[in-house]
Amino acid sequence: MRWSLKQNPDPEIVQHLITSLNVTPLIANLLAQRGIATFNQAKKFFRPELEDLCNPYLMKDMDKAVTRIEKAILTNERILVFGDYDVDGTTAVALMSSYLKSFYPDVDTYIPDRYAEGYGISNQGIDYAEDNGITLIIALDCGIKSIDKIEYATQKGIDFVICDHHLPGDEVPNAVAVLDPKQKDCNYPFKELCGCGVGFKLIQALAANREETIEDLIPYLDLVATAIAADIVPIVDENRILAYYGLQVINSNPRPGILAMKKQFAIKEFTITDVVFKIAPRINAAGRIKHGNYAVRLLTEFDLDEAIEFAKEIDEFNMNRRVLDQQITEEALNQIIENNEENTFSSVVYHESWHKGVIGIVASRLIETYYRPTLVFTKSGDYLAASARSVKGFDVYQALEKCSEHIIQFGGHMYAAGLTIKDSEYENFKSKFEEVVKSTICEEQQTEEIEIDAVVNFDDFDEKTLRILKQFEPHGPGNMTPVFLTPNVFDTGNAQCIGKNNEHLRMFVKQNNSKPFPAIAFKKGEMLNATKNLKLMNMVYSLSENQWKDNVTIQLQVKDFVVN
Repeated sequence: MRWSLKQNPDPEIVQHLITSLNVTPLIANLLAQRGIATFNQAKKFFRPELEDLCNPYLMKDMDKAVTRIEKAILTNERILVFGDYDVDGTTAVALMSSYLKSFYPDVDTYIPDRYAEGYGISNQGIDYAEDNGITLIIALDCGIKSIDKIEYATQKGIDFVICDHHLPGDEVPNAVAVLDPKQKDCNYPFKELCGCGVGFKLIQALAANREETIEDLIPYLDLVATAIAADIVPIVDENRILAYYGLQVINSNPRPGILAMKKQFAIKEFTITDVVFKIAPRINAAGRIKHGNYAVRLLTEFDLDEAIEFAKEIDEFNMNRRVLDQQITEEALNQIIENNEENTFSSVVYHESWHKGVIGIVASRLIETYYRPTLVFTKSGDYLAASARSVKGFDVYQALEKCSEHIIQFGGHMYAAGLTIKDSEYENFKSKFEEVVKSTICEEQQTEEIEIDAVVNFDDFDEKTLRILKQFEPHGPGNMTPVFLTPNVFDTGNAQCIGKNNEHLRMFVKQNNSKPFPAIAFKKGEMLNATKNLKLMNMVYSLSENQWKDNVTIQLQVKDFVVN
């Protein structure tokens, strides 16, 4: 594991922030690293305001989308809300359908089957619309490249409003309206909305047209915050505002479906991290193991008792997903060892029985052991399908392009992709992919990097500083949880291994005469003996809150440490 210290920001900006905000150099440095240079920028960062959300009508085609939906309502057309089967898609469908149904009853929902239909708008979904007399489809978190599907719908007399956030191709579908801030000719100022976020802008525009205010839409923000967290979009600008208020809804007055999932955990206040690791996997598990409709049903249920039953069902899907994930990861790791591939530049593994719904998760798990670009294949009909995951700085999509002679189709982005190949091409592809990675990956990309925000002493964490650091939340891309390095730390003698297999290390650490901090080092149990006899360590960590019943304590979440 490689440690790197972030560059110091402009000292003039840091000094200005120290003076204007009356904060410590540590806080000023952290703010400056996040692009905050003035008092007003800091105010917007610490006190997000709903009134700072952009006018939804700045988005290209928003007026067309609202006009077409209002026409459908006026003329009693049936509307179908269509979305992808992951968290972003299912929350977006729940958001749009529940808003429309609050004043118009003739609204249906459709989530494609992950295995029978695949990602995005499907002919089956369009046929469903035709068979049920539906003349308008609102597509969320998909559609920006569905040119042929929109043409197919048009021939059947079905209109489309597309709400997407993925990069468009050279041509966009011929829909009634295409809402996607990433379109080159779209002047919407914030480009990093998730699919549910684009859906929220549409209901914001519909609400304005109906003389409702932004405050009327706050109850929908638990869904938007969940999608922002799960889709790993930058939590800056509008996303920070939406996530900030969405978390408040999740913690104070969430919809019954989210409350039902929360009830399974003894956590007083959910953070964005809790949403990522506790709520999002359960919503995702529906589409991975059974069907995304289960997630939509949970998220749109208004009776808490019913929602609790739905949540139990989805929790079972998630438990099944975890069992599959662990089992397949173990089999994949054994395959790498059996093939003597521990020291290759890439990991490519395959078994025909592996569950297609979890191979992306397994690819990420393998990277935790072998830090390198990874593909996990399984049988999918007449072909082999794979999920690809990458490491920091390495573009797996470009690597796949260089292997295209062995691939039927592929798609994705720099760090994650999916592909399909013929069974007979597996060995050829595997050999070519290894060759491409070996010739293009840099030495520094082969070692996991920890970026450190600041070198600090424990004495720097007084109550005011800890209180301000808490206000840096919600964290995510663009505002990651600060990572600190503290030198010459020692365990007080109470270190112990914890966890089912004693794989984690719990310590109580001090620096000089500071107060002791509890510290947890996940998957570092084998380092227990290295901490003995007051040995001095350099420790890299982030701060987290440990909630137990009604007690909340600050603990260090240790990323790495070395004994001096």
